[in-house]
Amino acid sequence: MRHRRAVRKLCFKAGLYRRGLLHDLSKYSPSEFWAGVKFYQGFRSPQAREREVLGYSAAWLHHKGRNKHHFEYWTDFADGRRTYVEMPPVYFAEMVCDRVAASKIYLKDKYTDASPLDYFLTRTDRDGMHPNTRERLEYFLTMLKDEGEEHTFKELKKFVKEGKIRQKQLKKAQKTGK
Repeated sequence: MRHRRAVRKLCFKAGLYRRGLLHDLSKYSPSEFWAGVKFYQGFRSPQAREREVLGYSAAWLHHKGRNKHHFEYWTDFADGRRTYVEMPPVYFAEMVCDRVAASKIYLKDKYTDASPLDYFLTRTDRDGMHPNTRERLEYFLTMLKDEGEEHTFKELKKFVKEGKIRQKQLKKAQKTGK
């Protein structure tokens, strides 16, 4: 619940009211909830402990397949190879909020604005992301480290708004053939 509240607060800063309210609701499904109870430790994701015990995390497999704010959701397998799809701006921004909130929750008083970037650079499968998603994520997390939270989330809000405008323009162009 603390994580969802922290994500909601950040999503609201980024203008993502709906995403903030809907964030991680799949965690209340039986497959995720009971694994969270069973493997809870308080200082890291229960999914990490589930992996140690079972060799995989059924809760994570369920979660990433239902939540578009995880870059892993945007992975497919086509023509015998893995392909990575660029994340739409709204889900990308929610991912930024999710990562910052997770760092705050797990690190508590050790959190700094550099923490999400450090996690991204040292513990994220950056090769498993679309190159544009990877570049944007590093850009915004570096901005957070260098410029702080207020500035970063103002810029993230602009990015989402511009992305929505661009999406509308693309759809209109597709309909008119221009």
